[in-house]
Amino acid sequence: MADGVEFSMTGLDSLLGKLDGISDDLRRKGGRAALRRAGNVIVSRAKANAQRLDDPGTGRSIADNVAMRWNGRLFRQTGNLGFRIGVLHGAVLKDHPDKSKNAPTPHWRLLEFGTERIRAQPFMRPAAENNVSEVIDTFAREYELALDRGIRRAAKKGVPP
Repeated sequence: MADGVEFSMTGLDSLLGKLDGISDDLRRKGGRAALRRAGNVIVSRAKANAQRLDDPGTGRSIADNVAMRWNGRLFRQTGNLGFRIGVLHGAVLKDHPDKSKNAPTPHWRLLEFGTERIRAQPFMRPAAENNVSEVIDTFAREYELALDRGIRRAAKKGVPP
């Protein structure tokens, strides 16, 4: 149902040069932190987009349910780092939904994808598509800083990075 969004990064020669000389643990730890910070850019944009769609008359807020979670399955199966960004509580429409504060918002998918009677008002996909350059810049900057810290820390301890 959902297409994956994939990015290709070029022009990161200094970062790639540092990656060759460090251990896998240092690569993964710095990569996970940098990936989380880059993902937070998408989460904040998705929350801002969702706030435009939220009805202030109810306690339910799609923006409050937008979240980022570690993708442990991807890491266990492939060794790749990854986070999932989406709306919490799934998309199951119940007969008598709870309308209190912080309640599930299963109607998010109806707004995101539309139905035969209402047009789509996407808020998640534009958050990723319109901020690609900012996400990549954030990732590259944060990853390089994390690698520099790790290399300095390893040099201080006298351990090869």
